[in-house]
Amino acid sequence: MKITFLGTGTSQGVPLIGMVYPGLDLKNPKNWRTRSSVHVEADGKHIQVDAGPEFRLQCLKNGIEWIDIFILTHGHTDHIAGMDDLRRFCDRMPSNIMPVYSNEYGIERIKAMFPYAVGARPTQPGYPCFRTALMPDELQVTPDFKIKSVSLPHGPVQTLGLIFEHSGKKIVYYTDCHEVVGKAADLARNADVLVLDFLRPRPHPSHLSTQSALEIVDRLKPARAYFTHMTGEIDQQTWQEKLPENCYLAYDGLVVKA
Repeated sequence: MKITFLGTGTSQGVPLIGMVYPGLDLKNPKNWRTRSSVHVEADGKHIQVDAGPEFRLQCLKNGIEWIDIFILTHGHTDHIAGMDDLRRFCDRMPSNIMPVYSNEYGIERIKAMFPYAVGARPTQPGYPCFRTALMPDELQVTPDFKIKSVSLPHGPVQTLGLIFEHSGKKIVYYTDCHEVVGKAADLARNADVLVLDFLRPRPHPSHLSTQSALEIVDRLKPARAYFTHMTGEIDQQTWQEKLPENCYLAYDGLVVKA
């Protein structure tokens, strides 16, 4: 099982237009971050999680040519705005229909933003077509590959936390949340790979700060932790040098295997 980080940035990407961050080395390509999304592969199946505004370019850069299932963690623009570019993947499927899973808020947003893509078949040749459904607690993709889900608090809305399990390995993807407790913590404990929101050093009402994320890693004890959804306050080299031994800053294009 492997996870590819297509993007690791925040709602506006990094760097921001017309913004200078002291200490952010823009000569380091790892500090250039598109909107956060990941692509997970196991048992020959391809799962795409979220599609921000740069989704098409992310797919071209990372060689993403097939998607079996799309999962939208929540309906915020930086995670949903690129879904129209799923049209090419719909084209390539025998049914021309993409299975799309999300929570209630995510499905409402899909229907509002892409009404032409929600139906029994594409409205026109080459148009996207989504078969939407609520993400279940457990989705069995193949006999050896399943995806569990849990609700995470993200300010006034809920986002989907995803747990990918294949042949005894576990990858947990918790982005856009401000705490990990209860069932979410239980499902994530002792993961092979734990991916967490890592917005900035200062507290935020709907995201994990750097300190909060590190405290969660210490509590859940993954073999490895990778941080995503970072602002320009996080310089790759500066922060990587002071992280614990099993913790890493993700970057656009990073591939991690479990």
